[in-house]
Amino acid sequence: MNVEAEAQSEPGGVHAQNVIVIHPGSMYIKIGRASDLNPHTELHAIGRRRSPGGQIRFDTLLPTVPLNVDYIDIESDLDYSRLQISHTLQSFVMSTGQKRYATPPQQIAQFNRRSIPETLNAAGPQLRSPTADSLVGNDVLQLQPRFNYNVHFPWKRGDLNVHGNVGGSLTGVMADLQAIWSALIVEKLNIPVQEWKNFRAVLIIPVIYNRTYVREFVTLLLDMGFASCFLLQDHVAAAFGAGLGSACVIDCGHSKTSVSCVEDGLSNPATRVTLPYGGGDITQCFLWLLNRGGFPYKDCDSNNAYDAILIDKLKQDACHVDLDVCGSREKSFVVRQPLKPVLKYTIQIGDECMIAPLGLFYPELFCLTVTRTVLTQKRDTGDPSDPHDADYLRETGRKVTREQELVADSIGDEDIVDIEVTGGDNDFSFGQALSVDQAVIQSVQQCGNDDTKRKMFSTVLVVGGGMKFKGISSWLKNKLAFQVPPHLKPDQIDIITAPKDMDPVMATWKGAAIFACLESAQELWITQEDIRKHGVKILRERSAFIW
Repeated sequence: MNVEAEAQSEPGGVHAQNVIVIHPGSMYIKIGRASDLNPHTELHAIGRRRSPGGQIRFDTLLPTVPLNVDYIDIESDLDYSRLQISHTLQSFVMSTGQKRYATPPQQIAQFNRRSIPETLNAAGPQLRSPTADSLVGNDVLQLQPRFNYNVHFPWKRGDLNVHGNVGGSLTGVMADLQAIWSALIVEKLNIPVQEWKNFRAVLIIPVIYNRTYVREFVTLLLDMGFASCFLLQDHVAAAFGAGLGSACVIDCGHSKTSVSCVEDGLSNPATRVTLPYGGGDITQCFLWLLNRGGFPYKDCDSNNAYDAILIDKLKQDACHVDLDVCGSREKSFVVRQPLKPVLKYTIQIGDECMIAPLGLFYPELFCLTVTRTVLTQKRDTGDPSDPHDADYLRETGRKVTREQELVADSIGDEDIVDIEVTGGDNDFSFGQALSVDQAVIQSVQQCGNDDTKRKMFSTVLVVGGGMKFKGISSWLKNKLAFQVPPHLKPDQIDIITAPKDMDPVMATWKGAAIFACLESAQELWITQEDIRKHGVKILRERSAFIW
């Protein structure tokens, strides 16, 4: 499929106002009609009233620090990484040719410790004790641990948040998804349940998918009452939204960063890598750096929803990767906590605002919140409910090239890579901490030939909200230029961070909305009747990705 040509074609076959596009994330969900200019963005969470004496579960907005972490070792590792980045920054020069300078950390800390907050209001936002059995979206923010509710975020690190505690079973997580999506469609899109039979649904799924979850998603959407549905991988949707026929796509979200190479509307399974850190980990790292620098808001608790949003906003306002910005700068922020005075603080920030986002290139800086390893797509072990699964196709295929073997062997559920893998040209080889630039290099190197590799290195598309920092594209470009093998270097490495002047946060949703209404997408729709008639094999035959 020629994506560039398709992107310019006229929509046909489906009315955009009758298609609902759903893009779930770890922190937010984007949902809207395909005809909407922008989707509704809501907290992807649900609060359920706790039964008397029931187990307590209160998921947080930001990635949490594991309970069993050894703080002495962690602090030592964090400080080493911080100093490493700090020394690197001091070795650069500004665009004027002058050497960069930094305000002494002790001077900044002294200013911050003496900072006295200004009281703007005697009382913060009022909280009413909720009466509903459940709340979804942004309404969950009003729930406090003292209320008799459990709070669940059904998506985590780019996949379903299945765990061993209350509400963590696959059935429980799918029920949460249905409750959140249903409520938002009724309340935000103003579409009553009885009219859903006239609508179709498109769900954006992670580029590294779990086969079992894919089946559950299709079942969920059809059981909700939609006329038909199909699933689209986030990287393919992003490339489509950017109007790119081929690109190495980096999707940096709230708690994961994924990389893969997309060509002609397909993500090459062998190139898929997911890194278990994102914007939320940068926020936690930024708070740690602020606290080292005498942060005057001593009661700041990243597990508190109001504080989490406050620090995340401060990160967005203050953090950058602009080498021309030196020394300390003053920043103000307002603390609004329920039933407490509204306070305004003024602080000084130095290179902390550069060090935190540079953790993307020095991931050891995220050791406070990241304990998992890199994920890649692994070999499919077969599907007992599909008589023509990948095993059958492999066994009965007459002519299979080495590249086709690689693709077939790469399709399936996610794989946790925690050891060094060697022994073949197409194997990944990396340790625990993989930076974004290293992930791009490793991903592109899995492409089948040098021409494709060169093409991928020439166009790198960055989407999602986790890398929205001024100067990040230049840093990534320089990192790649230094590491790309000489024989694979393109004439130019183009880092695209605002495709078609679009907010990178919206690019994936927008791409899926456009894709869903094209003539060529009509063969992808799956109905309840299709499932009844053909079973699970219809998912493979109609999927927009190599099943």
